[in-house]
Parts: sequence; C-alpha cells; structure tokens
Amino acid sequence: MTAPSSRLTRPIEPMPSAVESALVESGLMEAYRARPDYQRNDYLGWINRAKRAETKERRLQQMLSELEQGDVYMKMDWRPGRASTGRPSPSTHYDRADDHSCEYNER
Repeated sequence: MTAPSSRLTRPIEPMPSAVESALVESGLMEAYRARPDYQRNDYLGWINRAKRAETKERRLQQMLSELEQGDVYMKMDWRPGRASTGRPSPSTHYDRADDHSCEYNER
C-alpha cells in the first residue's frame, strides 16, 4: 500500500502487511481511512515500535477494537469532527510498557 499524501510534519509510518490484512479481513479499512492522518500515523507507529510479537498483536487488536467502537482513540474518548479532550476514559489508568512508551490499560 502506498503512503497517501499527508499534512503531517513528522515521518509517515509504513503500514505492515499484517496490519493491512487485519483491517481488510475485519472490514475496518474504511473506518481506519476515516480517521485523521495523525491517528492513522500514531496507530502504525505505536504498533511498529513494539519489540515483541505479543505486544504488536495486542496493540493491533486494541486498534481494531477502537476502530470498531468508533468513538475511542488510544483509550481516550474521541468524536469525529470534534476536538478530543485528550483525557482517558474513566476506566483507564497509565502504565509503562516494556518499550517504555506510555500506554493506557483497562482496569
């Protein structure tokens, strides 16, 4: 898949074939494409930075779940066309991941 043009000023993350396949197989590619450039890039970067296969899979599943829900981005409330509050939903807390990036985890 070729990288579309974007207004992002940081490097555009490549989409691994496993992510593309999961989006197609789950029927969520359109939901993914409907997200803003920064969210698509953040999801891919977050998945790509994982060192362990288990972590990559867990992150991929979280992305798919959030796309299916439609109103969540990185476990924060999100509404299309409206600025996010940037606050996590009440049922989440911060946790340090094995790769030292900040993640939200369900309690």
